[in-house]
Amino acid sequence: MKKEGIPEKEYLFDKPRNVKILFVSFYASLAILLGLEFLVKKHAYFPWEEWPEFYAVYGFVACVVLVLVAKYILRPLMKRREDYYD
Repeated sequence: MKKEGIPEKEYLFDKPRNVKILFVSFYASLAILLGLEFLVKKHAYFPWEEWPEFYAVYGFVACVVLVLVAKYILRPLMKRREDYYD
């Protein structure tokens, strides 16, 4: 809410230019890290750990599975009727 005579405070990510810089830096660091994975020698215990980008794919799939489990299994268990506390 804006009061008369008091300028509204401007935050860092209110400017689209700052948000664009942040996204570019995130994507650049992602590209650098994914590129470095091809240069680093892995000491794998299992053969599939040597596949390129295995850990990135594994982390993404694990995150998606966690979201789906939370949405379709845990939410119905924890959900209460709308008038539960009345």
